Amino acid sequence: MAKDFDPSGRLPDIFTNAGTSSFTQFLTHAAPELLPGRRPLPPGLSAGGVAPHGTTIVALTTAEGVVMAGDRRATMGNLIASRDIEKVYPADMYSLIGIAGTAGIGIELMRLFQVELEHYEKIEGIMLSLDGKANRLAGMVRGNLGAALQGLAVVPLFAGYDLAPSDPAKVGRIWSFDVAGGLYEETGYDSIGSGSLFAKSALKKKYRQGISTDEAVRLAVEALYDAADDDTATGGPDMTRKIFPVVMSATAQGTHRLSEDEITAVAEQVVAGRMENPGG
Repeated sequence: MAKDFDPSGRLPDIFTNAGTSSFTQFLTHAAPELLPGRRPLPPGLSAGGVAPHGTTIVALTTAEGVVMAGDRRATMGNLIASRDIEKVYPADMYSLIGIAGTAGIGIELMRLFQVELEHYEKIEGIMLSLDGKANRLAGMVRGNLGAALQGLAVVPLFAGYDLAPSDPAKVGRIWSFDVAGGLYEETGYDSIGSGSLFAKSALKKKYRQGISTDEAVRLAVEALYDAADDDTATGGPDMTRKIFPVVMSATAQGTHRLSEDEITAVAEQVVAGRMENPGG
């Protein structure tokens, strides 16, 4: 952007004119090369095997809101690229985002989404609705389609506490996406990533509407355990290194990440239970 600055050092007009409440849209005009999906790749390159990939994320609705959890493993081909990557983050005070796919682009997309929501709130003076947040994220995923077609795909999972629910009994909501930006609201629970088939199968047997947050935390850790049992790209609780899933909740009190002591206690209970009954 240096070429756009005049000798006086003043910012270009785009920075001083009345703008939009979307930070992503502003960036599209001011510095499109900074957007995750705008970096050019050599023609014909399939980059899927050259960057670490993250899996598996689960999310469940509860009587108080939602719970989201993610394992800590990132893989690169048949190698473990990282044992302690974090894939679940707060999007804002009442919502959570989990990422699966190309780890670097996923983390960048997540951070841009956090800025997008904060920028909207500062410009408009109010918080974007939960539906609005999901739609904004869908547009950002769609913007990465070019890179996704060359192997650098990112698919998020979005969940949050609805401050203005149409049904007071359903304050927690979950959305999944496809690489083209398709947006799908899920009922009860969902999972993404290579271990999602096994995680959802585990949740299907034990999940029920209206469970408490504590129950959902236990189910989420068990689902990730089952995913790790059958999917090599998903990491289970590492009792030796003390590496356990990242688990967060979103309720009327805001987002909360379980402390190391809290998640350690839950993981140890799950592992102890599987020592007696490996099939759960």
